[in-house]
Amino acid sequence: MCDLDTQKDVEEFLKEQGGMTRRKFGKISAAVGLAMLLPPVANAQDVTESDVEVTTSDGVADCYYVRPSSGTHPAVIVWPDILGLRPAFRAMGKRLAQSGYSVLVVNPFYRDARSPVVGEGASFGNPEIRNIVLPMARNLNETTHFTDARAMVAWLDRQSEVDTSRKIGTTGYCMGGPMVMRTVAAVPSRMGAGGTFHGGGLATDADNSPHLLIPNTTASMLHCVAANDDENDPQAKETLRESYASAGLSAEIEVYEGTLHGWCPPDSQAYHEAQAERAWSRLLNLFETALA
Repeated sequence: MCDLDTQKDVEEFLKEQGGMTRRKFGKISAAVGLAMLLPPVANAQDVTESDVEVTTSDGVADCYYVRPSSGTHPAVIVWPDILGLRPAFRAMGKRLAQSGYSVLVVNPFYRDARSPVVGEGASFGNPEIRNIVLPMARNLNETTHFTDARAMVAWLDRQSEVDTSRKIGTTGYCMGGPMVMRTVAAVPSRMGAGGTFHGGGLATDADNSPHLLIPNTTASMLHCVAANDDENDPQAKETLRESYASAGLSAEIEVYEGTLHGWCPPDSQAYHEAQAERAWSRLLNLFETALA
């Protein structure tokens, strides 16, 4: 997940490019709106948006719920990166809903603060921002991932806009990657697909490494790996491939050339539009086939 090493890679890249500073990016995103930074959805459905509260074993999670304005649709749970639920992830959730899904974007830090926990244009590269989000991230663990996942699934299954005859999907970014893998293990009977994007700590030597849960899952998976994450830990993708193969499960695992950790959210300094769009298309393809 986000750490000082991955942030150093981003800062060096921006310096080489004569780069976009946090201030410049903040001005651009404020001026045009994050939704405008994302390519339009073909045949986009009209959607309804709500701020909702989901009761968990540890409190009440404030979440963003967006779904097509008519009909019932398969549900998707979105776990944001270390900067939490914010306009960029609302835009991404809305875009997914426009493609025909009932989407719940979670504030993973609800135990400590309501969203957004950082301001528009915030960067993990800013020490002040790190001092806000790192303690919150450290309050999360394998247990909270499981209990939160079960609460989100149960909440979605009570919504009239969710087609409960179809499986649920989940996506996660950065620290959300392990949350995806634990979500598909927490309620395997309901979870049909999961996608991680520059996910950190998916296959480690720890006793609670997410990859050890793969035999307990049935979901089809997509893992989109940042090039610099792979350079730092090239064995992780091989461990994932071996684990899925041993479990007889379908998994697409790819290192996306030319990308840095954080390359998918449109408010990230490392945003790589072309590769983010290719990964998004792979996610839509996965959901179309696996959430039947």
